[in-house]
Amino acid sequence: MNPHVDNMADILANEQFLQSEWPLSDNIPWRQRKPWQDIAIINLEPDDGLLVTHVNQTSGLLRTKGKQSLANENQTSEEWLTNHSLDHQNLTLQHLLTLCKIIMKKDEKDVKQLQLGLDVIDEFESKLQQMTDLYHQRMEWLMERSRKMFGLVKGSRVGVLIDSSDANCGLGRLQDFQAALLCLLDEQLCFRKQFYFLSFGSDISELWETPRDVNIRTLDEARQWVQDLRPSGSCNLLKAMKKIVKVRKLNSLLIILGSCPDQTAEILSDYMQQCILGRHLPIQTVAYDCSIHMTHVTLRSLAEASGGRYHLYSTGCQTQGCWSSDLEVLMKELQQASDILEKIQEIRQGLLGDTLHEVAEQITTEVAKIPPARFLPQPPNHDGPLCIETSSFLPKTSSDWLKQHGLKAKKLSLYQVLAPNAFSPLEEFVPILRKTVSSTLHGKRLGRAMSQFERRIDWLSTSSRKIWGNVCERRVIILVDISIYNSLHIIHIQHSLRLLLEQQMINKECFNLFVFGSDVKQYQPQMVPVTPENLQAAWRWVLTLECKGSRNFMSALKTATENNLNEQEDLCGMYLLASGIPDQEMDRVCSYVAEICGGRDLQLHVCLFSIDDNDLSGIVPARYATPGETACALQGLARSGRGRFHWFQETGIIESDDIHLLLAEIEKAANYSQKCAMLVESLMKRSMKQSQTSTDVGDGLKMLVKRENRYPQKLLTPKPMALSPARKQASGGSSEESSSAVRALTWHPHSAKVAIPPAHLNKKWIHSSVENHTKTNKTAKVSKSMFYTEDGNKIGAVYQKYPKMKNMRKTIPFVYLPKEEEICSTSAWLKKFSIKKLGLDLHKLVSSLDCVHTKQLVRSIRKRVSAKYCAAFPSVEINGVMKHLHLQLHELEEYIEQMQQTLSRFLQRLQWLLSGSRCLFGTILEKRVCILLDISGSTSPYLPALKNELTSLIWEQLRKGSHSFNLLCFAERVTTWRESLVEATDETCHDAVQWASGTIAHGNTCTLEALQRAFQFSDVQGIYLLTDGKPDSSCSLILKETQQMNEGRGVKIHTISFNCTDSTANEFLKKLAAQTGGRFHRCHGAVDGQLAAHKMLAGGFADEDNPNLPAFEGDDLKKLSREINKARRFLTQAKSFRHLLLEKQKKPDRTENGT
Repeated sequence: MNPHVDNMADILANEQFLQSEWPLSDNIPWRQRKPWQDIAIINLEPDDGLLVTHVNQTSGLLRTKGKQSLANENQTSEEWLTNHSLDHQNLTLQHLLTLCKIIMKKDEKDVKQLQLGLDVIDEFESKLQQMTDLYHQRMEWLMERSRKMFGLVKGSRVGVLIDSSDANCGLGRLQDFQAALLCLLDEQLCFRKQFYFLSFGSDISELWETPRDVNIRTLDEARQWVQDLRPSGSCNLLKAMKKIVKVRKLNSLLIILGSCPDQTAEILSDYMQQCILGRHLPIQTVAYDCSIHMTHVTLRSLAEASGGRYHLYSTGCQTQGCWSSDLEVLMKELQQASDILEKIQEIRQGLLGDTLHEVAEQITTEVAKIPPARFLPQPPNHDGPLCIETSSFLPKTSSDWLKQHGLKAKKLSLYQVLAPNAFSPLEEFVPILRKTVSSTLHGKRLGRAMSQFERRIDWLSTSSRKIWGNVCERRVIILVDISIYNSLHIIHIQHSLRLLLEQQMINKECFNLFVFGSDVKQYQPQMVPVTPENLQAAWRWVLTLECKGSRNFMSALKTATENNLNEQEDLCGMYLLASGIPDQEMDRVCSYVAEICGGRDLQLHVCLFSIDDNDLSGIVPARYATPGETACALQGLARSGRGRFHWFQETGIIESDDIHLLLAEIEKAANYSQKCAMLVESLMKRSMKQSQTSTDVGDGLKMLVKRENRYPQKLLTPKPMALSPARKQASGGSSEESSSAVRALTWHPHSAKVAIPPAHLNKKWIHSSVENHTKTNKTAKVSKSMFYTEDGNKIGAVYQKYPKMKNMRKTIPFVYLPKEEEICSTSAWLKKFSIKKLGLDLHKLVSSLDCVHTKQLVRSIRKRVSAKYCAAFPSVEINGVMKHLHLQLHELEEYIEQMQQTLSRFLQRLQWLLSGSRCLFGTILEKRVCILLDISGSTSPYLPALKNELTSLIWEQLRKGSHSFNLLCFAERVTTWRESLVEATDETCHDAVQWASGTIAHGNTCTLEALQRAFQFSDVQGIYLLTDGKPDSSCSLILKETQQMNEGRGVKIHTISFNCTDSTANEFLKKLAAQTGGRFHRCHGAVDGQLAAHKMLAGGFADEDNPNLPAFEGDDLKKLSREINKARRFLTQAKSFRHLLLEKQKKPDRTENGT
């Protein structure tokens, strides 16, 4: 509007204006008027019915106009809300609470209440209603004229990309599309400084080579160019983007798309991110009358990648004619205003007179400003200075400590004590040792060693070592996770750092502290010496920390190693305290850690602090993993950094490498002690029997003493300095009868006390002993050492390896299934992750030998009765056989948890198989493939949808998987895209999409000729045949010819049934795929399968029969759905078994006594 007209009210209100006199001119006579002039006032808004009938109504009219101007400001909604949001207008619930007065309750002096006047609430509600009306006016303005179709265009120099493909500018759409573009030109683009136009289909067409200034001539050229738009093939958006990013001086892009682009959203988004890196070029994307989901995903990703906005316009739905990022922001603000109004209504219901009756939460403005961490419980003297403790020794890792105090270091190994001589169980003088020894000496020393190990474990489980483990290096770098997921545990983290600084840092050389969320903060730029002043300053810095962001491990590790490490310095230890899995992929993090720790004296030790998932308060991590998966991943990270892993929670240590080594040493000592006790006991029994009778020697030592024959023979004493025949035989070494047993018989201990008579070689006995020894090694791996005893020619044996006893009771395994989908067939995938392979077959877990429920015949009563223990266990029927349920309640709980995780992973795999191009074509497995498409006349109604799916296949699987491929279309004759297989690049994929878009359905189905043409490619590995019915030739002839062509080549033919309801044709496709080792695929029931899988993942697995998966016919889907149904059946049975055990625990135990 003209500013002169706007100020009319001010002019009329000015009294001086009304009282002023007009100056007279000498040239104009008195009462003579000037000739009439027609003055045209421009920029007037249309009449909206608000007419002024009196001068006093002018101010009201101006206020109304002011509100409209506020709503019509030419800004994005985010920019507009900076001055008109509820927060900026002081209309949030927090601002309402600042208007309250805190009063003390009369009855109870310690109880505070909030007092709020009724007039304050009325005024606040009135302002809130005004802002709500203003938001509605803003939304109505955004949904008018060209803004409804294309959104609000921003930027002074705009580049416009227009989709002119056949799908968008085809018959029935072109005129409306051109009219909408002309409206955009006249209403928004005409107010820009410069603009640039480019249309794209199979090829691109630009109006000018460079951006032009906006004037009457360029506007006319743009209007004429829009009216000359014609359909131009497919939608090659990537080619248009490559062209427009080269055009300089543009500060905004407008992409108008009405069909599905040839490229995928990932390719377009990645390309645009790389091109606009370091350049501010926001992209506003518009989906014009397009309901294709892939188009919406592509445009959203482009807008988000560039910091632009997204707009959707549709002519088919009146209620949701348009939707955009601007409207979405306003809707959120409206929802917030609605919530505040509801709260005000609740406050009104609690009003009594002029005061607020009772407010449940006692909150003040000061309390609201306090960070949430201040409300967490704190240990005593949390904010006080450090109480630094000094240490009198240098700590060591358990591996280094065991080198000095382990069993081997103290010569307490069983085979170090049991020298080639076997000592008597009695105390007596041994000449070779020249002292009196006792057989119980080893047990006492082992007991003292085990006590020392236990004391060290207790020491490692206390104070800061419970959290950080044992910090041993002289140079220490500490990295702490303070992501938003640890916000409820910030006091624990600070207290952990306090204990570390107080107890383990004073004897170090230098240190530094790093904390990380999304960003990294460091205490000092470089490592500083360890002094009490530096430790106190570091603690004061720790007290200022706040949790925010996610877990950026890579940034923290890079920052810590860039300025704090030097290759020439001593060993440095990095201690990482984290509570979850990092944002980045673990393979990438582990590779980086292995690289930085490989070339220098650096070790990375990982400390995992387990927090409860319920404490996240709805915050979902960027990458979630179960506690077991997190521990496994971070343990691998510690192994990559040549460090130690430490896992703890508030209740204590769960796993620690230092403690694990000590427990293993204790277990080894216990094993040695048990073996020594068995040896002493057996020797004592033998000596007691020798004192009673000399004929029955050695009967009680069957495992340790082996005699030469059934009845001992008295051997002749050899001549002095002469070798016995057995020694001669052993010294020869060439006889076939020479064995370990013979060498044991011919060996003499170096003891002067024992005199051993010569031994005659019994070949028969030696041969039989060698055979027995060989047979024993085949059945059970047993290793033993032989030696002579002091009594005559008897032989003793000490077992070094014992046969392992088979445990008949089966345990519940821990299941880990990778989250990343593996590109393979379902058969190959189930070979690694089926229920049987994972050890979760419930029938096998319940059907061990101990679980058999049997009845035995009692002769006195001539009846079969159960054993006495049968009533102690519930009986269940497994495959028609009654079994005792020996699984305990916690084992069933663990099984149910593992089976639910497995079933969820199976359903995710099913959703993956039913998504994208895999839904129609299945999974492409081979690297060199040929795609055969049936374009006979029967496929005419479905050919456009088939072309879209083929486009998705080319970009989603062939291009992404770096395949080599070729396309064949067959109807009455065979048409090939290329003469050979070509590599999948951007250019070839685009060319393939363009070639396929020009195919027309016609004629018959020459399947045999298409297969013969595909087999002419010598390097083809897989053929994917898609058809909708029976071939023209005989099915048996095709099977026979295919078998002959494929002989010796091993080419797999995967058949795809597309909208085929003929059972004979489907059976032919199944036989053709089975004959060549391929797979049959049919996408029947894909929507129902997706819905059923989503319901199960969202609603749980409470019901085995609801929802039911559809009866898939394709090989991959059929096998996976069968495994899913099996898992659901096992899960239901496990829950029923758990119910049985719970009922058994409630009832008193009853035992059936047999008569």
